[in-house]
Amino acid sequence: MSALILDGRAAAARILDDVRARAALRAEAGKLCPTLAVVRVGDDPPSVRYARQLERTFRGAGLAVRLEVLPPTIDDDGLAALLRALSADASVHGILLQLPLPAHLSRERAAEEISPDKDVDGLTPLNAGRLFLGRGLPFAPATPLGGLELLHHYGIGIAGRHAVVVGRSDVLGRPLALLLLRENATVTICHSRTPDLPRLTRQAEILAVAVGRPGLVTGDMVAPGAVVLDFGINVVAGSVVGDVDFASVAPLAGAITPVPGGTGPMTAAVLARNTLTAAERQDGRAAP
Repeated sequence: MSALILDGRAAAARILDDVRARAALRAEAGKLCPTLAVVRVGDDPPSVRYARQLERTFRGAGLAVRLEVLPPTIDDDGLAALLRALSADASVHGILLQLPLPAHLSRERAAEEISPDKDVDGLTPLNAGRLFLGRGLPFAPATPLGGLELLHHYGIGIAGRHAVVVGRSDVLGRPLALLLLRENATVTICHSRTPDLPRLTRQAEILAVAVGRPGLVTGDMVAPGAVVLDFGINVVAGSVVGDVDFASVAPLAGAITPVPGGTGPMTAAVLARNTLTAAERQDGRAAP
């Protein structure tokens, strides 16, 4: 069996083509350039690299990124004040708070300071609650949504299939499970205290792995023909690898995301689309 490689770069390019066209129409109408404020505390190297990637992606799609870097000594009040100011700034259409925050800062308090209308990565309690309840038009976290968009791009069905999500973080594993449920998958969530993990992963028709442990899932843990989504980004000996051991899993899988080049590019593309959609909603025009 030769697995279908789910190329996130190609799928992201299609999303960005649509964003570029919509942004051009907006510019022709004389409206403000959709702008994402990226808020970072300190200079965590992966966060710095990600912000640079976002700047390139947004610029190429006709959007803008405004970087706000706070010192690592900032307190909760200082971070909250910036987030409130950005929420009130009409020239800012989306806000992305880069995680993780330093240990002395409260992510929960910070999330509550972001306007839900500008919460393009689904961090606020209101958007998270709407996603949980299946109500309204919430912004879902871009990384799990990007994974589902990748399945859609390749015409891979979700409804009625058994999806196993390895990882329960509130920024990836849990929202991914909710998004899969919304598309009528049967979902099992596994985590660090799940006994006999291989028994459950072998049941998956769609297996999504998001735990941050390189090579956690190996070929003997995957059912033949399964669709495997690897959300892991780990640096090992100077190379970026996923949570899935690609070499042993790819010969068995029906489809698989590579790392890099799989789910990663989709995150930036979905954030760009969410930022444009936020701008359209804020100026009173419904997104097409």
